[in-house]
Parts: sequence; C-alpha cells; structure tokens
Amino acid sequence: MSRSMLPVDTLCKDAAGVAGNIFAFGLFVSPVPTFRRIARNRSTENFSGLPYIYALLNCLVTLWYGTPFVSYDNTMVTSVNSIGAAFQLVYIILFITYADKRKKVRMLGMLMVDIVLFSVIVVGSLEINNFSLRRVVVGFLSCAALISMFASPLFIINLVIRTRSVEFMPFYLSLSTLLMSASFLAYGIFNNDPFVYVPNGAGTILGIMQLGLYSYYKRTSTEESTEPLILSFA
Repeated sequence: MSRSMLPVDTLCKDAAGVAGNIFAFGLFVSPVPTFRRIARNRSTENFSGLPYIYALLNCLVTLWYGTPFVSYDNTMVTSVNSIGAAFQLVYIILFITYADKRKKVRMLGMLMVDIVLFSVIVVGSLEINNFSLRRVVVGFLSCAALISMFASPLFIINLVIRTRSVEFMPFYLSLSTLLMSASFLAYGIFNNDPFVYVPNGAGTILGIMQLGLYSYYKRTSTEESTEPLILSFA
C-alpha cells in the first residue's frame, strides 16, 4: 500500500481541504473594504499594493505545486490557490486603475516580475525529468512562499505588543488565518505531504498567538478604559 490511503483517511483529507478552501475565502475577501474606499475616493491614497503582488506570486507558486505535474493528489491546494490568485489579480488591477502614474508604473513593473518569476519556475521545474526531485524543488519554493506569507503578521504582533492595542489586528482576519492553516495542516498530514503541513503548522501556531494576544490586549484595553473613571474620583 504505497501511496494509496484508507477510505477514512481520504474522507478526512477531502473534508479538511474543503474546510480550508471555505476558511481561505474569508482571507481573500478581507481587502474588500479597502478597495471599496479606494473606488469611492478614486485614489489609492497611502495604501500599498505590494501585499497583493507578494500574495499573487505566493498563490501561483503554491498552485503550481498542487498540480499533478509536481505533486500527488493535491486538488484542494490547486483550487484554493487558483481562487486566491484570481482575487489578488483583481485587487492588483483595481489598484493600478486608481493609482497615480508613478504607482501605476511601479505596480505594472512588479506584476511583470511576478509573471516572469512564475514562468521561470514552471519552465525550469518541467526541465527536471526526475518527478521526485521536481516535487522537492517546487515544494521548497512553495513552502518558503507560504512561511513568508504566514510570517508577515509578526509585524502586526509586534505592533500589538508595543501599542497594547488590537486596533490593527482584526479578529475575524486572525480567526480565518487560524482556521485555514489548521485545515490545511490536517490536509497535509492526511496526505502525508510535508510541503503542505509544515508551513500550515507554522501558520496555525501564529494564528493561535494572534488570537491569544487579541484576547489578552482586548481585555486589558477594556479594563484600562473603565478604570480611570473610577480612579479619577480618588
């Protein structure tokens, strides 16, 4: 029984993958309020388009890893990253539409860099005739891309600790990150794929940290907001 799985394992893997796709949707739609504001004001203001450029490349690389050309039975990885790439591309197009000339040129240039890098990865990996080696090479690239994406909230975590405020760490975004990561952690385990469960394991840990900090500092800020009303009379 080499790569085949028990029916129960297959069912659990598919259920975890479907759940991961559903929870990922919460992440993909999280920038919608930002783009409503951009469209309403017809300006990108001080918003940066870089996160969407990085997210697009991450989705494309991980999508490629999930295809049958690179790995075994990773349909859910392909589907979630296909949807993610579509969302990021729409956000980038909207950003370019409302950006000033300087930002337009910069964003178009970075979009071209994404396309070139992804093309190099696809063509280069297909030149590797050994399927196992191809999977390892693309797997490491996908793993690195996912870990860097999950590590980006470390800046927000540091900001929350310094400011003792959860203003810049939305609860539902943190919850969606945790649920999606935990789902794909389970998916990777059931599929025996370290290039899926390792980065999503890191994402799960970071998601738990974010929710723990949210709970602690939300409670602290609530207590601090009420205490001065009592202490001021002393």
